[in-house]
Amino acid sequence: MIEPGAMGGMGTINRIKAKSRNELLLREVLHALADPVRLEIVRQLDEAGEKTCGMFGIDMPKSSLSHHLRILRESGVIVSETQGTIIMNRLRRKDLEARFPGVLKSILAATRQEDRVIQRRG
Repeated sequence: MIEPGAMGGMGTINRIKAKSRNELLLREVLHALADPVRLEIVRQLDEAGEKTCGMFGIDMPKSSLSHHLRILRESGVIVSETQGTIIMNRLRRKDLEARFPGVLKSILAATRQEDRVIQRRG
């Protein structure tokens, strides 16, 4: 469901319905972050701030990427907003930190550490 929003620089911005902060469940967040593709999406959003659906550079069918974004959105990890025909995605960093202090930061730090170990081996 899309919630109507205010006028932005690119026209009307509508947020795709998201759970409230208090509705976020740790098991759903961890499940969403357990998948390597979804974790890569989150890593990219952590670095970029926000991205459109087509800017992740992940080699998979559009329907599969949409599925992963839906899981992240429904778990409360990301929020998606439509700006005209563009859908922008960003992390719900403040909500996640307020509800589960340190979880997102710890997971992202651990994945960066794993990447360094893998790079040294390779």
